[in-house]
Amino acid sequence: MKDFLLETNVLTKKYGGKAVVDHVNLHIKKGEIYGLIGPNGAGKTTIMKMIAGFASPTEGEIKLFSDKDRERRIGALIEAPGVIGNLNAFDNMKLKALAMGVYDKQSILDILNIVGLENDKRKKTKNYSLGMKQRLGIGLALIGHPDFLILDEPINGLDPQGITEVRELIIKLSTERGMTILISSHILEELSKVANVFGIINHGKLIKELTEEKLKAECEEKIEIITENTDLASSILEENDIKDFEVVEADKIHLCGNRSKVPAINRMLVQHGVDINGIHVIGSSLENYYLSCIGNGGN
Repeated sequence: MKDFLLETNVLTKKYGGKAVVDHVNLHIKKGEIYGLIGPNGAGKTTIMKMIAGFASPTEGEIKLFSDKDRERRIGALIEAPGVIGNLNAFDNMKLKALAMGVYDKQSILDILNIVGLENDKRKKTKNYSLGMKQRLGIGLALIGHPDFLILDEPINGLDPQGITEVRELIIKLSTERGMTILISSHILEELSKVANVFGIINHGKLIKELTEEKLKAECEEKIEIITENTDLASSILEENDIKDFEVVEADKIHLCGNRSKVPAINRMLVQHGVDINGIHVIGSSLENYYLSCIGNGGN
């Protein structure tokens, strides 16, 4: 498995002969927060269920721990948190711990402290806000001290405060506990605030995997210069100590920079005899980049 904690090989799930997950190859390293991004119905939840052992693949394999260790070493919050409303947070946690055969009072209190519910542990969970229920759901997933945490759209439907609370909790689990986390969402802008690796999925297919740095580079503003004479334009740029550029096509140069630099660069090239057919800023927001990846079919 090289450096990967989780690796899937042509992972496929079919219902009624239709592939809802279609030959997906995921690669997640230990300690990463891997963001699985895709529209509703893209196959994210089904992938997570197969990894967690809640569903069996139709085809392919999942390389993650040994079979006998998998259940103990994975914590999962998929779809809705399994919370009993008439019980308080502590008793909800206790029930699950007893079912898993790992009940320890202090361990539960420690987890409630981690998820920020230590002061509300005796309150009936039917009186919890949605954000508190989500944090309790994550707490339930942490019982048994898993190495790998799966969170299925944990911020879906939350208000801004709830989103912030869950986001801070996820980052805390990663930085303070070194936990490897797989988290899904259909909102790339929000997912980008916690994840450091991304897998973009649509119609059951994994379109691409990219690091946080690569994602930022893809969305970074660049100046595109269109000219018949890229050789002369390149020489002029270098002579003026501008080196962060690339000739991407026979008549196109991409230059790192923002729109404020366009007039000066245009003026400099024209003064040195470069005929400019076009100069403009390219790049996109995270959401526009995401939409360009999944196409109109994901809208």
